Amino acid sequence: MHRPVMLKETIALMQIVPQGAYLDGTLGSGGHAEAILEGLGEGGRLLAIDRDVDALTRSRERLARYGSKCLLEHGDFADMMEIAQRSGIQGVQGVLVDLGMSSDQVDTPERGFSFQQDGPLDMRMDQTRPGTAADLVNTLEEAELAHLIFRLGEEHASRRIARAIVEARQCRPIATTAELAGIVSRAKGGRRSGTHPATQTFQALRMAVNHELESIRQGLEAAVRLVTPGGRVAAISFHSTEDRLVKQLFNLHVGRWESLEAGGQRWVGEEPRFKWITRKPVTASDEELKENARARSAKLRVVERLS
Repeated sequence: MHRPVMLKETIALMQIVPQGAYLDGTLGSGGHAEAILEGLGEGGRLLAIDRDVDALTRSRERLARYGSKCLLEHGDFADMMEIAQRSGIQGVQGVLVDLGMSSDQVDTPERGFSFQQDGPLDMRMDQTRPGTAADLVNTLEEAELAHLIFRLGEEHASRRIARAIVEARQCRPIATTAELAGIVSRAKGGRRSGTHPATQTFQALRMAVNHELESIRQGLEAAVRLVTPGGRVAAISFHSTEDRLVKQLFNLHVGRWESLEAGGQRWVGEEPRFKWITRKPVTASDEELKENARARSAKLRVVERLS
């Protein structure tokens, strides 16, 4: 079963109010949601969202014992405001988004997320929507592909990789994860460290297929408006592109005090106003890393709404 990252730290920092309403924007296998529900009493409620139908199916069984206290909805967390309002929720005391993939997604070859096992080049978190990774690698122009791999994967060999992909697809369409991983690995000259050569390319394609940066922007902006004063928003990210965006968006609402020439100060930032609960990101403990290596890159940031 997928292990939720920094579970104890996340729940402690969210400060669950027993009678509160909460929103888990990335339900996954339900580990964080279960811990939130354990902290809720009579009158407490959790709305949990996920765009992966398989994840909803797994979690529905896991969380069934909580009955009406837990409401599960299929959708993108970018749309959490609309989903919450449709569910009769106008405000919540806390929002959690875990931006990582679950072990169940990675370990299922048919989903196409991993280069460790061969499978169709899919990578869609929501398989009810069109547009796969195969579509991107087989149709994008070389320059577009290189830009995508560099921007989302922070891959410095992006041009060389894009050129190799375009050359390979001239013979036949690239259809599987093993094919793509092999092309990328050869373009980079093989494995030279503990990290697989295709790691950053696969990350970039997954993020593009699922419009992940757009979802983060929209989802966190919805979260800061949905949470009530005194409530908290927690975000767990797994690589620098995500973490940088989370930090930037939170900083806009935390704001800063600016000195005025005539004397005094004024606050500069976006409403609603927040304060940092974690001025530096929380990372997994050594004990957790021994049991779950996938937590090594995770960063948890938490803010609290002031007004």
